[in-house]
Amino acid sequence: MNRTPRLYALVEELRAAAPRSLTVAALAARFEVSTRTVQRDLQALMEAGVPVRATTGRGGGWSIDPEMTLPPIRFTAEEAAALVAALAAADASAPYAGAVRAASQKLAASMSGPASEAAREVAARIVALPARTAESVRSAVEQALTGNVVLRLSYVDATGQESHRAVEPAGLLTADGKWYLIAWCRTRQAGRGFRLDRITAAAATGERARPHDLSGLLLGSAASGALRPTALAPLAPPP
Repeated sequence: MNRTPRLYALVEELRAAAPRSLTVAALAARFEVSTRTVQRDLQALMEAGVPVRATTGRGGGWSIDPEMTLPPIRFTAEEAAALVAALAAADASAPYAGAVRAASQKLAASMSGPASEAAREVAARIVALPARTAESVRSAVEQALTGNVVLRLSYVDATGQESHRAVEPAGLLTADGKWYLIAWCRTRQAGRGFRLDRITAAAATGERARPHDLSGLLLGSAASGALRPTALAPLAPPP
């Protein structure tokens, strides 16, 4: 068995045994490889963000956290290819890009068969340009949105004028390949959109932001007709 299919199979083997742990020796025997190879594979899974962990002592071994893993997902080959392409669109400059890459690794680990092969083939054909937004800026915007706190930023507008603002984030807008932070600007006392690649510095504060309705802030702007993604809902339990 080649390494990539073996990594997926290791995840499935650990998931099937969870919450029990399996020894490296048992895994090596299961996949007919050396214990050293299994150790390297498990380390690679950890580095990819898969929640595998080792326990020491009597009865120790490797296990996977069932609360943090996905059950096997039965994607069709077309669905898997579309998913990889969509995740690749979240390039290094997009908000939550780091989390997207970790999520894509976990999704890939949950695929098997033709879907897994299709995802790998499409991934090998997609490239992305370097990030246009500084990592520190993107991280601060993510913190402000996730924690619902005030964000202090320095911003250069289309005319080249720089200003310094304290804003209360409401959400994100994507249009024509650009990302915008939609927020209540305390300086202007109005809703404003800030293009992420024009934010030169940003810092999330510990001050709680007031809640703002994203649609309300967009009302009357060129983005007032912006569409929301399909609402996420829990999967129905299997019959």
